[in-house]
Amino acid sequence: MTSTTRNPKDSMKSTWRTACRDQWGPPHWALELLNAHPIALGQKVPVHSKQEKIPYMPQLSLNIWVIVYSFIPLLINQAYFSYAGHNPGPFILFHFYFFSFNAVLILQIQLLRRLGHTYGFLDGDQHERDGVPDVGVAKVASSLYKTTGSRLVLSMYLSYNASQAPMALDWAWLPLQIGLYGIVLDFWFYWYHRLMHDVSFLWKFHRTHHLTKHPNPLMAAYADHEQEFFDMVVIPLMTYLSLKFMGLPLGFYEWWICHLYVAFAEVFGHSGLRIHMTVPSTLSWLLQMFDAEIVIEDHDLHHRKGWRKSHNYGKQTRLWDRIFGTCTERLESVESNVDYTNTIRMPLF
Repeated sequence: MTSTTRNPKDSMKSTWRTACRDQWGPPHWALELLNAHPIALGQKVPVHSKQEKIPYMPQLSLNIWVIVYSFIPLLINQAYFSYAGHNPGPFILFHFYFFSFNAVLILQIQLLRRLGHTYGFLDGDQHERDGVPDVGVAKVASSLYKTTGSRLVLSMYLSYNASQAPMALDWAWLPLQIGLYGIVLDFWFYWYHRLMHDVSFLWKFHRTHHLTKHPNPLMAAYADHEQEFFDMVVIPLMTYLSLKFMGLPLGFYEWWICHLYVAFAEVFGHSGLRIHMTVPSTLSWLLQMFDAEIVIEDHDLHHRKGWRKSHNYGKQTRLWDRIFGTCTERLESVESNVDYTNTIRMPLF
């Protein structure tokens, strides 16, 4: 830990939002103009003790949110296809879905900010949420482009069929594909993530992501290039190939919806919201039967308490943590502390 504090690049100090704007560069202005801040300056955040009841956000509103915002671009694409008789060229199509992906994520961050100022954050009686560090503004801003762009390039290269209309996707198998995608992706992610904690040589590629102990949604992709490559290319590729081997190949449009489900979970999982929320999935009911669903606090505890040897390695489920014995006990989201009568809905707007 001593070497960490000596390295200026490891600083988590976040003062840039209140500093002189003459010192800002394009990344600072990008986050400002996009209004992608996880906390509003000058607005109070409620603080709760760990013993206070935690409100509950049911699965239905989360699934509705992801489905609505994943289908808006598909419907626009379908309208163009119906009018023109063909899809736009790949360059235009990529940028359309790229813009759509980022717009959805930024809207999600803005809505999570509203929820944070209403319900507060986990461990809020001990620590505020980390801000975007002064030394990492460019890294965070660029991650908005790299994480979405790399996934889309991969899916367009492997699964895009220019002659297929969006509404011709495989409706019968779509619910199973969405649910299995998160579970299979989490298998590959679990072992890659666990190895980066357990193997000294690999830890150096993951330690940057763990500089934040109380992350915010913008820190979901705060990582070195090597980790970003595995997160955004290798793990989705292994998942795509696994599903294809299982007889459930993903077309571009099915994969687009799966991408939105995964990204939604990644952003929510780094929000630290003091809400009992299970990652949305069409197979969530099955995961709950085995106590293998994942909630916000699970990944929050991974950041807060994990360093080298850790726990809660999954990010879409707790299935593989359950199977391989790496779950840790929750503190605020324990069953007896969840107020199921205090129900919250994920706002659409």
